Amino acid sequence: MKKLAVVLFNLGGPDSPEAIRPFLFNLFNDPAIIGAPTPVRWALAQFISRRRAPVAREIYANLDGRSPLLPHTLDQATALQAALSGAADEVGVFIAMRYWHPLTAETVKRVKEFGADKVVLLPLYPQYSTTTSGSSIGEWTREAARQGLTADTVSVCCYPTDPGFVRAQAALLAETLDALEAERGDHPPPRVLFSAHGLPKKVIEAGDPYQWQVEQTSAAVAAHLDRPDLDWKVSYQSRVGPLEWIGPATDDEIQAAGAEKRPLVVVPIAFVSEHSETLVELDIEYGELAEQSGVPLYRRVSTVLSAPPFIEGLAGLVRQAAASGDTPVSEKGGRLCPGICGRCPNRAHAEAAAPATVAS
Repeated sequence: MKKLAVVLFNLGGPDSPEAIRPFLFNLFNDPAIIGAPTPVRWALAQFISRRRAPVAREIYANLDGRSPLLPHTLDQATALQAALSGAADEVGVFIAMRYWHPLTAETVKRVKEFGADKVVLLPLYPQYSTTTSGSSIGEWTREAARQGLTADTVSVCCYPTDPGFVRAQAALLAETLDALEAERGDHPPPRVLFSAHGLPKKVIEAGDPYQWQVEQTSAAVAAHLDRPDLDWKVSYQSRVGPLEWIGPATDDEIQAAGAEKRPLVVVPIAFVSEHSETLVELDIEYGELAEQSGVPLYRRVSTVLSAPPFIEGLAGLVRQAAASGDTPVSEKGGRLCPGICGRCPNRAHAEAAAPATVAS
């Protein structure tokens, strides 16, 4: 292979206070987020972004008015490019953010100019959801068709228990637990909360595999620690709006731990970079809630960022995808989700490959 292009997908984040409202508009104007007809969705996105912008400005004021997501993703891209040495004569690692620059259209143009023989789409979401990886890959497909990018393209759909990702997150958790053990005194052993961004229940009930995959990741990290007495739970953060969301909610679990006077260690299990949901929601807002609720010790584990095992795992996934056809690639090669996950991107391919049965 002469030229291999790898495209890293992530949410994106505002790079200045002035970018906050247009970032929010782009988010809520995504049909994967609000599934209303285009004119209605556009009007709703205008209304919601206008209404939520002041609150978002207060959040990002804690981060000097901008998201650190893009700098972290640039670091990951640099590390991945080095790890992919020899995968092709020339490897280019590009970034496409869904809701702020560099937007998909900009990156499609760059990849087309690069002249790739093969394009591997790699979401920086270990667990697949139609609202994240699905939305990003769908937008790429539409924009590539519009711009006439015809290179062979394959996506890495998910890697919830990829060994590199699991090792990297488990090592960070172990480091935090060991440090806490030295200072917990007479307090009971800590509870570990694997906290992921939540989704409305109706999204999961429609067959989205995200919740199942989050639970698989959490179980894999806990198993890798090999601490038989580890007290751990999965919880979900960032509820908004009137819809019923999946649970249990992270803030409810913090209050429950406070009632038990139990130390807490929170792991952002569905994020691989730092941004407002970790640096503000988990660190500041939930840290204050923990103190108010009587949690004696509250610690938050870092995201994996550019940890070498994580980057090595991504490189392995890219090499696997680059050698495949156009079927979405998971850490297991093909479909890994159970049948209840009807929105699994590999469902159609798995059904097509299944042997025919004869009714008796």
